[in-house]
Amino acid sequence: MSNEQSETKELGWPDKRRPHAKAKIPYGYRASEGDPCVLVVDTDLLPIINEAFDHLDSGSSYREAAAWLSAKTGESISHQGIGNLWKRHRSTKTTRIKELDAKKKKAQPKSKEARQVQQLKRKEAAAKRSLTRTQQKLDSLHGGDGEAPEVGNDSISSFSGGLDFEASKQQQREVIFEPNPGPQTEFLAAPEREVLYGGAAGGGKSYGLLADPLRYFGNTNFNGLILRRTNDELRELVWKSQELYPKAYPGAKWQEKKSQWIFPSGAKLWMTYLERPEDVLRYQGQAFSYIAFDELTQHATSFAWDYMRSRLRTTDPDLPLFMRATTNPGGPGHQWVKRMFVDPAPAGKPFDATDLETGDVMKYPEGHEKAGRALFKRRFIPATLKDNPHLFSDGSYEANLLSLPEMQRRQLLEGDWAIAEGAAFPEFRHKDHVIEPFEIPVDWRRFRSCDFGYSSYSAVHWLAVDPAYETLIVYRELYLSKHTAKDLGRAIMDAEVGEKISYGVLDSSCWHNRGQIGPSIAEEMISMGCRWRPSDRSAGARVAGKNRLHELLKVDPETESPGIVIFNNCRQLIADLPVIPSCPKGSDDIDVRYSSDHAYDSIRYAIMSRPRAMSPFEEWGNKTVPTYRPASVKFGY
Repeated sequence: MSNEQSETKELGWPDKRRPHAKAKIPYGYRASEGDPCVLVVDTDLLPIINEAFDHLDSGSSYREAAAWLSAKTGESISHQGIGNLWKRHRSTKTTRIKELDAKKKKAQPKSKEARQVQQLKRKEAAAKRSLTRTQQKLDSLHGGDGEAPEVGNDSISSFSGGLDFEASKQQQREVIFEPNPGPQTEFLAAPEREVLYGGAAGGGKSYGLLADPLRYFGNTNFNGLILRRTNDELRELVWKSQELYPKAYPGAKWQEKKSQWIFPSGAKLWMTYLERPEDVLRYQGQAFSYIAFDELTQHATSFAWDYMRSRLRTTDPDLPLFMRATTNPGGPGHQWVKRMFVDPAPAGKPFDATDLETGDVMKYPEGHEKAGRALFKRRFIPATLKDNPHLFSDGSYEANLLSLPEMQRRQLLEGDWAIAEGAAFPEFRHKDHVIEPFEIPVDWRRFRSCDFGYSSYSAVHWLAVDPAYETLIVYRELYLSKHTAKDLGRAIMDAEVGEKISYGVLDSSCWHNRGQIGPSIAEEMISMGCRWRPSDRSAGARVAGKNRLHELLKVDPETESPGIVIFNNCRQLIADLPVIPSCPKGSDDIDVRYSSDHAYDSIRYAIMSRPRAMSPFEEWGNKTVPTYRPASVKFGY
């Protein structure tokens, strides 16, 4: 061990490892040349970091020290980051840290009234600071040409400056807006054409929506639009903008009659409402480079969103085209918003935009120079109350959400999209019932189920039975449209090559004789080698199947697991189960008018086939246990 390495370890900077070569490198470390997974202390940075620690020891704040260190080293670090480093690498017994801990403990309000007073004092102090900054900016513009300085993305969220510590403290006072780490920062940095920022209430969504176009207000050609469903709902958004925009762009004016912001550069931002579908005609012939919807699920259909996409255009190459939306789960538009943004891909992952009806990726047509390529990308960024420290810290708002009924609590506090008003299966929870795929043991019984449809959809599911607890595992899914019986049979056989499938259960209506036209749907599929037995056709089978699914979805208190789990690659089943509506007439069945019930019907056929784990006799082949005897040797059914 070198003297240099020994010194760093004595100072509390030991070498570390990271799980893989692309994992984040902690501040103050660098990857070893010999092994990229081994992290060694950056000895060039260490003296500067220790100098920042000295500033903290002498009474400087975390933000001041972080600003100085970022400017000095050229590597950004947050105030939380410098505080954690200081406490980790400087002795916790230092007088300064003891004083801070004691001061923090003493300052904690003891009662609810005291906490409210403290919050009001903080707001008062923030208002005074805001007034001072605004006055300073106005003074700096006095005698000039009246043109507000252009505010870029970097100047909004951070600052750059010299290496002088006092100068950095002064520059920090110029920060107008700093996004919360996590989802709000991801939302502001997202490059995708269409982005939904949604989830729990109080996650900072609306304020993030207002801050997002700030970077473009210095461009003369910028013309943006932010929409709420009603004018009354719009008022709060306007009030928030009046707090933010004049600070960032002194001289910005809100024109009440036109419902628009005019910025010194000439940029415009409209803030108005869109209550009825026909209101979109007010924007016919207009062009915007930025369009945003606040509380998107308040729109019952996707018509307004789709139409406004046609208004998205610009001739300025410096202005990207963006559509943005924020919302909570629930509301009349819950299902279409979920299908458009939440279902196609895991949260936070960009994906090619898909057609709302078919689920197919939207591509440029043949003959186009970009033929076959996806039109644009979408992304869903979830938000929780914990992502907004301004609301989460005192716990009062969280307490309000905890007091709500279960469905509203799951939507507004947990940001749970897997539940809708009037849902037939409120027991379904993504965290309990959706799992990562794993290799199914060869000795587990496997079977399949199918609900056939040509003009609509055919849903096919493969299930396995865990012999330990008789748990059903849905491990594969096919969801296809415009497939004949033979085409579907061929696709099924291709999917299960090398597997031992005990049996298949198919909608009993597929055995209906089609007279002189030809064989039945079941006969055609069986002729492709895809063998089936008919689903339960007895009276009351629909309701019995639904009740059985309720039982399987419940979490057993002893095993702490449900009776059925689903691999996360079975996207259609996962998307449908939480939103299938109950019968509005109060029967125990689902709403039969609901069109997207194919995946549910397939699973209902499966669980009503009375699946069980394979016995040792069946596994070893010493005993044959027939599960289905064909009535026809020719067709096998």
